[in-house]
Amino acid sequence: MERLFGTSHAIEPHLLGEMTSQRAMVALALDAATVCSLKEGVNFQKNPEDGKCYIIFKSDKGLKACKNQCKHQGGVFIRDIEDLDGRTVKCTKHNWKLNVSTMKYVNPPDSFLQDELEVELLDDGGLQLVELSPIDPWLADPREPVELQGGEVEVTYFTHACMELKLGQRRFMFDPWLKGPAFARGWWLLHEPPADSLDRMCAADLIYISHMHSDHLSYPTLKVLSERRPDIPIYVGDTSRPVFWYLEQSQVKLTNINVVPFGVWKNIDEDLRFMILMDGVHPEIDTCIIVEYKGHVILNTVDCTRPNGGRLPQNVDLMMSDFAGGASGFPMTFSGGKYSDSWKASFIKNERKKLLNYKALLVKSLQPAIYCPFAGYFVEAHPSDRYIRETNVKNSSEDLNALINKFSPDIKTWTPRPGAVLDLGLALRDPTNSEAITNPPASAKIYKDSWDLDTYVDELNSAISCEIFKHPSWTQLYYTWAGFQNYNLVVRMIETDESFEPRADGCDYLVDFLDLSFPTKRPDREHSYIEIKNRIGVIRYVVLHGLLWDDLYIGFQNRIRREPDVYHHKFWNHFQTELPVRGPDWDQFLHQEPEPPLGSQGAKCVVS
Repeated sequence: MERLFGTSHAIEPHLLGEMTSQRAMVALALDAATVCSLKEGVNFQKNPEDGKCYIIFKSDKGLKACKNQCKHQGGVFIRDIEDLDGRTVKCTKHNWKLNVSTMKYVNPPDSFLQDELEVELLDDGGLQLVELSPIDPWLADPREPVELQGGEVEVTYFTHACMELKLGQRRFMFDPWLKGPAFARGWWLLHEPPADSLDRMCAADLIYISHMHSDHLSYPTLKVLSERRPDIPIYVGDTSRPVFWYLEQSQVKLTNINVVPFGVWKNIDEDLRFMILMDGVHPEIDTCIIVEYKGHVILNTVDCTRPNGGRLPQNVDLMMSDFAGGASGFPMTFSGGKYSDSWKASFIKNERKKLLNYKALLVKSLQPAIYCPFAGYFVEAHPSDRYIRETNVKNSSEDLNALINKFSPDIKTWTPRPGAVLDLGLALRDPTNSEAITNPPASAKIYKDSWDLDTYVDELNSAISCEIFKHPSWTQLYYTWAGFQNYNLVVRMIETDESFEPRADGCDYLVDFLDLSFPTKRPDREHSYIEIKNRIGVIRYVVLHGLLWDDLYIGFQNRIRREPDVYHHKFWNHFQTELPVRGPDWDQFLHQEPEPPLGSQGAKCVVS
């Protein structure tokens, strides 16, 4: 057999069993006649055995192949009628385009590379598409499940993505966001956590934090933990962007943070172990977790778009995942062109429907005994975000569970309420047992109606009067520190009030990322352009502390207009995930800058 586009030899069948880090699987086999019928350009081929579809690109250089699955959010590709060269396909989910001849995404540019399948020509003229995959790591050291006693394993829902697992004598907590906002001031807790939730967090035996987004890594919450029990064991995945990259600047003092390699069992005791897995789309930040107790498996995929690249254990005892959608500034914060309110409403409705179906089919394919939707219970509570709250309609957990019940009536679904407890042993023995779930008392408060908004907004707004912003050259230091350039994009940044109206005392400037200059007008050359209006308190707080722009974008704290209407993945990915870990050196900046002119407003602030 000959492998195309490479010099290495095909893997011999007798060696497949000896592979430990990955294995070869034949995804599709074509006979000689079918291979001869392949035409130049893009070919779609379906495996009649499992119905999965693949794309084969034929040219005078040979054959390339990949799965018919968009790497963004798993959509299906179709022919791109706008492509005159016959090289690109278009995703039906978000219109992303893939050039199959290069396996590069051309819309948005500079985003992902498509994972290729190995093309192996057979001696009889046929071919095989071979996928090299890691062995499912959870299959290492298998354990037979032991029957659970009532009360032995209890899962308590607190709020959003925060769950407490009682596993024998140990208590394991996921993603404690129990107070304060997330994403600057854009997200607030929808559910009222149980009154003793902070006490129970501080009494936990171990905590897992899935990723660095502030609805999972909540510094206001962890500040309480650091004051009362700073040495509690906290576990995170070994992501390229460290989960706790901001810990030192946050002044939250936690002393027992453990970074765990992916796909390896972490043994806590003879009965309890867990394994952290990376996301296939965002491996630099997102993770999910498998927890096993006495052979019983709990899978929590959290926010992963394609957890573990789509390979997950089946028939687990309990599966949890996000469900709601709406965790993005798009399209609510966009204006101009097609972005009318009616277009946004239609788009959001369709996206919600797609997400519901995707989650329901995923659960159906994995066949867990019990499924619980969580990690979607947030609300845009601040009065100035009323437009977002009304526009950003999210899926309900009840709707998703109803769809799962329709597709897979044998799967028990649980719609959690704060303080509700699932007894896993009772539920597994008899899914109809009403005692398997203990709901909070009727008098318990379910939804929050106050959030101490002013405390957190005032903290953000304290950055407005900071000394550095009296010096116009702060922009040059900040964007030089950010380190993004050599990209033909001009961005206009406008500081605004609460209603996104430009402030007379705010900054309004252009950044040309081709050469990292700050022109007074847009350059004459052809270029892409983005206009971003930012609430002044949030943008200055982000700049001051060297924070990622997720606080602005996912937190709905800006308004965006772009020409042309193209998503610049390279730009956004840099400012959302790749900014330097250490913030700008504003102390040195102030030391080197001359005193601001007399009459300038604002007091000095402490720069961390």
